[in-house]
Amino acid sequence: MTKITTIKITSETRERLNKLKEYERETFNEVINKIFYVLNTLKKNPEKAQRVLLNIDRRIKRKDIINKKIKSRK
Repeated sequence: MTKITTIKITSETRERLNKLKEYERETFNEVINKIFYVLNTLKKNPEKAQRVLLNIDRRIKRKDIINKKIKSRK
């Protein structure tokens, strides 16, 4: 079984992590692991890391657009 721990982060860091979520229920653990993946990929293959970042950015923007449409309907 995986052990779970608590870490202290500032409110600013929490907000920055929230902005990197690709979907609403994505955990901070998933976001942090995604960051590690991109950093490790960057060392070995910068072009691939750039493509990964662009794809993540597209998904985040798409999520934001959908959320705005949902909020505007209410």
